[in-house]
Amino acid sequence: MIVWRVLVLLGVMATAGCVKLPAGVEPVSGFEVERYLGAWYEIARLDHSFERGLSNVTAEYSLRDDGGIKVLNRGYSAEEGEWNEAEGKAYFVDEKDTGHLKVSFFGPFYSSYAVFGLDQQDYQYAWVSGYNTDYLWLLAREPEVSDELIEAFIEKAERLGFDTDELIFVEHGLEPATDRAP
Repeated sequence: MIVWRVLVLLGVMATAGCVKLPAGVEPVSGFEVERYLGAWYEIARLDHSFERGLSNVTAEYSLRDDGGIKVLNRGYSAEEGEWNEAEGKAYFVDEKDTGHLKVSFFGPFYSSYAVFGLDQQDYQYAWVSGYNTDYLWLLAREPEVSDELIEAFIEKAERLGFDTDELIFVEHGLEPATDRAP
């Protein structure tokens, strides 16, 4: 019984730590979840195991019945010759007008999803961080963005301590009619 309680406590402590923010990363205020919903293309990311080797990566956000957000990530693995898909759920960490959420793809384990840059006029791009500087994404409503936007993203990310030399720029090119594309 005591072992079980210790394991639960350690699990709670471990998952609570994953919704923190990297030093200097400030989630946007004035965040409007209804405007953020829908399809986003992944333009750039830092490498990590759950997206390694994927191209044509997209994220689709929609409302859940429990007030959270359904997250559906898709990407094409040329090595496997197939689409990979992961479904998760997200909830706000603080106020619903602050771009800081916790997201889970694996049961009770959550990680930080912090929107620290956003086109708040048209919601056409978002800069997203995880709980530390190993996780960074540039998302956009279209599969291509301007060089100026990429430069601004890189400049801000470098100032915040992200290793932008390691950014992967995601290839997009498969037609939406192709097997389960967005």
